[in-house]
Amino acid sequence: MSQTIAHKTLRGPALESLGPVTSEEARLLEKLDLARLPRHVAVIMDGNGRWAQKRHLPRIAGHRQGTQSARTTIETCARLKIEALTLYAFSVENWRRPKTEIDFLMQLLREYLKKEMPLLQKNEIRMRFLGRIHELPSAVQKDVREAMEKTAGNKGMVLCVALNYGGRAEIVDAMNAVLREQNGSASLLHVTEEHLSRHLYTEGLPDPDLLIRTSGEMRVSNFLLWQIAYAEIFVTETLWPDFNRARLLESLVEFQKRERRYGGIREGQPNTEKPARVAGE
Repeated sequence: MSQTIAHKTLRGPALESLGPVTSEEARLLEKLDLARLPRHVAVIMDGNGRWAQKRHLPRIAGHRQGTQSARTTIETCARLKIEALTLYAFSVENWRRPKTEIDFLMQLLREYLKKEMPLLQKNEIRMRFLGRIHELPSAVQKDVREAMEKTAGNKGMVLCVALNYGGRAEIVDAMNAVLREQNGSASLLHVTEEHLSRHLYTEGLPDPDLLIRTSGEMRVSNFLLWQIAYAEIFVTETLWPDFNRARLLESLVEFQKRERRYGGIREGQPNTEKPARVAGE
């Protein structure tokens, strides 16, 4: 069993807010450079159903347990001063699931928003919701609006919950917003990336630097397709209900090992690649 130790033994006052940590977490924190954390972390929370199935429990038990992982992830990211965290909660494709499961997920979200509001306020977290919110049940829409209103004045991390979200749908919605804005103007013949970005659900936020996917699946599942163009991807076999603080810290340590060149070459490294041959040479 891992031993819990006092956080005061670790380096740096910025870590004090994390409270007591396990020996595994302490080892990971020692490897972490707080000056090079990702600005925006996005998470595909996958594996709730499999977690429940392995324990011979109904799927809803996995979803409920998954809220504990969400709480840990949210609080840890906020205390590490990460600028934004986006959690993929419910996709546009998830409406294909059984109605009983959908109803439970919506109710679970409503319960979570009420139960976790003190945590959000304590950590100065500001909430945003990404997706076609107007298509959700009216009661859910009401709770979503209230959560955003109550946290609007907070100055800490922005917590985005992707709800009734789809990456392709987001790009379609953004393009339709551009069309409405231009109102048939000829200038629509030239749309820049910056122009389209202003109409995405994530407008005003940095693109994710790190995309975490639990449960070992090697796909992005229609999540933030535009925004993750240069995100570092970390896939863990851990199922979402088992995703604890150590696994989050592990993903941050791995992120800092990556060399991010955005299509270029490492600074100071000569370009030794041969130029491409031209047809006919």
